[in-house]
Amino acid sequence: MTPLILASTSVYRRELLARLRLDFDVARPETDETPQPGEAPAALAWRLAEAKAAAVAAQRPGAWVIGSDQVAEFDGRPIGKPGGRDQAIAQLSAMSGREVRFCTGVCVLRDGEAGLSELDVTVVRFRELALAEIERYVDAERPFDCAGSFKSEGLGIALFEAIESRDPTALVGLPLIATARLLRRAGYALP
Repeated sequence: MTPLILASTSVYRRELLARLRLDFDVARPETDETPQPGEAPAALAWRLAEAKAAAVAAQRPGAWVIGSDQVAEFDGRPIGKPGGRDQAIAQLSAMSGREVRFCTGVCVLRDGEAGLSELDVTVVRFRELALAEIERYVDAERPFDCAGSFKSEGLGIALFEAIESRDPTALVGLPLIATARLLRRAGYALP
């Protein structure tokens, strides 16, 4: 079978892709993730997923490469990873009682061929959160490397009122339903 490479250093994406029980390698994509002027969060996620896959595919001829990126959108603007405690508390405080959209793009390509791409949009509705709840959560889970300042696969699920999604894995960073569909189209044998 053709080699498969995940163009990501994210431990979350690696763990998700492993659930499909395919052999794969991991490579760091060297891509500029700066949004273009006026670029919508969904367009940014799509573009970066394709750019990451293309960057690694250029270095690994013949391999199928999976690129993925997620952009959180709050009040029409992209929000990033908090990076630290104070920023995480500020993000969660702002999102209390509100909705956040998570746009997750995935692209599978080989040797500069036209990529197979999809975009998943997940909407998270936060319940009203007291500052003490937010601080307890941030101190317990330290979600500093997660867009939106939470880990839905962990304790962060307790922050929500509801999640609307076609694919629950998309919120973690790699939409496995779409990824499996794209890999089947690329010739991989999956159930």
